[in-house]
Amino acid sequence: MEGGENLGIRDMARRWLGIDEKRETLELNKDDRRLAEILGIDLDGVNVKGKGALKVDTVYACIRIRSESVAKLPLKVYQEDDFGVRKQSSHNVAQLLRLRPNPFMSAYDFWKVTETQNCLYGNAFVNIEFDRRTGKPIALWPIDFNKVKIYVDDDTGMSNVMQSRSKLWYVVDLGYEQRKVSADEMLHFRGGLTLNGIVGLSPIDQLRASIENQGQANEFVNKFFKQGLQVKGLVQYVGDLSEEAKRTFREKFESMSSGLNNAHRIALMPIGYKFEPIAITLEDAQFIENAQLTIRQIAAAFGIKMHQLNDLSRATYNNTTEQQKEFYTDTLQPILTGYEQELTYKLFLDEEIADGFFIRFNADAILRADLKSRYEAYKTAIQSGFMTPNEARELEERPPKPGGDDLIVNGNMVKLIEVGAAYRKGGDGAGQGEENAGEGDSDVAGDAGNSGG
Repeated sequence: MEGGENLGIRDMARRWLGIDEKRETLELNKDDRRLAEILGIDLDGVNVKGKGALKVDTVYACIRIRSESVAKLPLKVYQEDDFGVRKQSSHNVAQLLRLRPNPFMSAYDFWKVTETQNCLYGNAFVNIEFDRRTGKPIALWPIDFNKVKIYVDDDTGMSNVMQSRSKLWYVVDLGYEQRKVSADEMLHFRGGLTLNGIVGLSPIDQLRASIENQGQANEFVNKFFKQGLQVKGLVQYVGDLSEEAKRTFREKFESMSSGLNNAHRIALMPIGYKFEPIAITLEDAQFIENAQLTIRQIAAAFGIKMHQLNDLSRATYNNTTEQQKEFYTDTLQPILTGYEQELTYKLFLDEEIADGFFIRFNADAILRADLKSRYEAYKTAIQSGFMTPNEARELEERPPKPGGDDLIVNGNMVKLIEVGAAYRKGGDGAGQGEENAGEGDSDVAGDAGNSGG
C-alpha cells in the first residue's frame, strides 16, 4: 500500500510537471550556457555601444573624471609678440570661451559635453556660428556624434588619399533636413587615437571586451543580491523530461527558491529529484581579482589613476601627489593640446593668427600644491629673477601692486635693472653708504700695513 501511495505521488508529480514515462538523467555541465544563466549571468544582456557603456560604473567614473577635469580649467586668450606673451581678456573669443559659448550652456557644461563625446566616440563636433558682418564667432554649438557624417571630396580621383586639393566637409542630420557644413565652420576634436588624422577611434569600441566583462560582473552581483543570496545548484532527475517539462520545472522551482521574499525558506522537491548546490564563492571563482583587473584595464585606457577611482590600496600621500601630476602630463596635456590647436586655428581671423593670438588652458588648478609649497616656489622664482611679484600675485588671483612688475634678484630684493649700482662710484643712498664703507675698510688695511712696515 505504501509503495502504491508513493507511485501515485510520483504520477501526480509527473502530471504536474508534464513529464512522460521515459527516464533519463538531466545534468548541466559547468561549461553549459545554461549554467551561466542559472548563476545570473546574461551573456548577451550587456550593451556597451555608445551611451550604453555609461551603465558600467568604471566607464562612467572615468569619463566623469576626464570631463570634469577639462571643464574646470580656465581657458584664456593670449597674444605673443616681440615683447613677450600677454593676456587678451577683452577679446570676443575670450568672452565666448570663458562665460557662455552659447545662450543655453555655461562654459563648464559645454566642455563636459564635448569631452564626454570625445571619450565615448573618439570624436566631438562643435558647430561655429559666425557673425555674417564681422566674420567673428558668436556662438559654439555641440552636435551629437551620431548625427554627423564626414565626407572627403578628392578631385584627383585617387581613393583614400588626401591632397591639398581635397575638400573636407560634414553632413549634419537635423531630422527634417541634411545640412552640409564646411570644415571651417566645424570644430572637430579627435580624442585618443586616429589612424588617418581625420576620424578618431572610439575608446569604447576598442575596450568592448573589457567593458562587457565588467558589465556582466556587475549584473551577476546585482542578481546575486536581488535573488536573496540563494545558493545555486544543479537538479538531477532520473527520468524523461520533455522541453516543456524542463521549462515548467525551472519556472516553478525558481519561483519557490529565488527572490528576497524566499530567502532562508525551504523549497520542496518532488520525489525523484535531487538538488546539488554549487558552492562556488566569489573568491573561489577569482571573481574579485578578475573584476579588479578589468577596472585597471579600463582606467588605464582612459588615463585615469587608480586613486582617482577611490582605490587607495597602494596609495600614499607622496605617490598620490605624483600621480596627480602624471595625470596632467600623461592624460590631460595631450587632450588639452588638441583642443587648443583646433580652437586657435578656427576661432581667430587670419590676421589675428598672424598677430600671434592663441588659446591656452590654465592647468595651474590641477598642479596647485599646498599653500606652503606654493609660496616657497614663488619666493625662489622671484629671488632668482624668473618671476615678478605681480606674476606670482596673479597666480594667486590677487591684484597687482605698484612696482611689482620689475624683476628682482638676490636676498636684498634689488631690482634687476639696479644690480651693481651699489658698487659704482658716485652712487647715492644705500649705494653711497656701501661704497664709503668699502673705502673705509681699505684705508684701515692700508694704515695697518704701513704701521707694520
